[in-house]
Amino acid sequence: MIGMFVRLSTVAVAIVTLGGCSLLATPDPVQLYRFGASSQVGESPVLTAPVQVSLRRIEFPTASKGDRMLGITGSEAAYIAGARWVSPAEDLYAQSLHEAFLSQAARVRLVARRELTPATRTLDIDVRTFESRYEQPGAAPLVVVSATARMLRLPERTVVSERTFTVSQPASENRVSSIVAAFDIATRDLNTQIVDWTEASVGG
Repeated sequence: MIGMFVRLSTVAVAIVTLGGCSLLATPDPVQLYRFGASSQVGESPVLTAPVQVSLRRIEFPTASKGDRMLGITGSEAAYIAGARWVSPAEDLYAQSLHEAFLSQAARVRLVARRELTPATRTLDIDVRTFESRYEQPGAAPLVVVSATARMLRLPERTVVSERTFTVSQPASENRVSSIVAAFDIATRDLNTQIVDWTEASVGG
């Protein structure tokens, strides 16, 4: 069970600890986790005359940035103690999206930020929600991940298509490993939807 949280002030986003944390003589060791790593093996699809799409820097909600896992109970926000992402969540997500395109896209190739390859489209991803939600303290949470995607045509930068995606994935129990697994499943699902939508949008 998750025995400790680090609470966020809903106004100032100042970090304090919940009562009861002082009962521990020494803090629990921090366990590192990751999400979104590709589980597929084998070669990526061979793209014939792919549409080159540049990916802008992905926006992430302020409270979910960094290496801490955000939990929400009602109007209260807290970070899950004793557990961290191995890298900032926004970096892990960006990596997972790139891997999803590499393994799933048949028409689109994402252009890396440092590449000089000219692109005809730009993909703008704004992650709006990346959190676990508790109906009540101690219950198994629901992981919610949502993002708004916009496809822009270059060089005029007109919006070709826009869509908001939301994925909700229940954790099997109120344990960090189960919550991480729910984040992983939700992220993969979200990325698959974004890849499919991008492939359908590049012809617009």
